[in-house]
Amino acid sequence: MEAAGEAEGALGPGVRPAGLRRRHPVAEMLDLPFLPFCILLGGLGFMCVAFVSAWCQHWRGGFALDGSAQMFNWHPVLMVTGMVVLYGAAVLVYRLPLTWRGPKLPWKVLHGALALAAFGLTVLGLVAVFRFHNAHGTPNMYSLHSWLGLVTVLLFSCQWLAGFSAFLLPWAPGWLRALYKPIHIFFGSTILMLSVASCMSGINEKLFFSLKNGTTEYKLLPAEAVFANTLGLLIVLFGVLVLGALARPSWKRPDADSPDSCQPLLSAKR
Repeated sequence: MEAAGEAEGALGPGVRPAGLRRRHPVAEMLDLPFLPFCILLGGLGFMCVAFVSAWCQHWRGGFALDGSAQMFNWHPVLMVTGMVVLYGAAVLVYRLPLTWRGPKLPWKVLHGALALAAFGLTVLGLVAVFRFHNAHGTPNMYSLHSWLGLVTVLLFSCQWLAGFSAFLLPWAPGWLRALYKPIHIFFGSTILMLSVASCMSGINEKLFFSLKNGTTEYKLLPAEAVFANTLGLLIVLFGVLVLGALARPSWKRPDADSPDSCQPLLSAKR
């Protein structure tokens, strides 16, 4: 405190040196602790899964494994759970204050495991929709939703393989990890945005197809449309909050650029 006072006096009254900027009181009020935010986000993620499950159970006839329309219902549930909620949890692992102390390696493993679990659910979701299409003679990969979803899944698979090879295997030198790290972070956020966009287009497409042949058209906003639209808003809110948490400097691991951040899972020396 004395050093700060001396530095301020040397620069003149009322002048604070660079690096000792006083934050605005409003900014300090909005700087919420991460753990309450994490609990809120977890509850929102649970609501997303609960809403998509209730939609498919109540309005779309439930679930099955026989190639019927009920098997298709696994597709939105698994995609929302995997590509949005679990993936969002994976990208926020390093924002947990618990990860700021000690070695980073266990959290790398958790980050990769959550992403791998999300990818596994995504594959099962793709199996459900392709099997349904093939059983009913419906063409595959013709809509914007399917193209966007495929791009997202391909990017996700490349992202996981590149991250595993660069950060968890011993072959990659430190300079290569440091070079790839910002790319990995950028595509992590990009994949989440693409996942949310895929879900939005999928919900809209399903409502148009289902309600067009139903008793009430989509434009008349029946209860199912209101419920599914609300699901879409919840997914968007979840994605926005995750991206906001990633962009918040005060929630970033302080030693993110330390040598430990480049520690591989398998050491070349035993």
